[in-house]
Amino acid sequence: MATTRTAKTHWEGNLLEGKGTVALDSSKIGSYDVSWPARSEEPGGKTSPEELIAAAHSSCYSMAFSHGLAGKGYTVEHVDTQADVTFQPGEGITGIKLTVKAKVPGLSEEDFQAAAADAKANCPVSQALAGVKNITLDAQLLP
Repeated sequence: MATTRTAKTHWEGNLLEGKGTVALDSSKIGSYDVSWPARSEEPGGKTSPEELIAAAHSSCYSMAFSHGLAGKGYTVEHVDTQADVTFQPGEGITGIKLTVKAKVPGLSEEDFQAAAADAKANCPVSQALAGVKNITLDAQLLP
């Protein structure tokens, strides 16, 4: 069954001096302020499209990684994924770095790295972001 999720943004003013609010409508968990300075300089308590992309990517990757390992018979104790999305004004999103640390009893380092790469390739958000030329992965199997 397909699902659709909705977010809405209200923006006032021009790009450089304007401001807006993005609302996570499907979940109703909140509205968050956005602005150009929060995107291109320091966040200052506001979010940005890139931070929202990072949240989507890290959560999707963790789910895909866990699911892939479960399909091979492994029990994942925990997966911690960080996504760092780099935005360059005038160029756009220039890179995404995924950093994953996971504890998976009985999994070899070689199989861990293969599963990590497979999750990166098959996570739906990774696939949606295929236009980003530089998506890297740093995966660490914890003892």
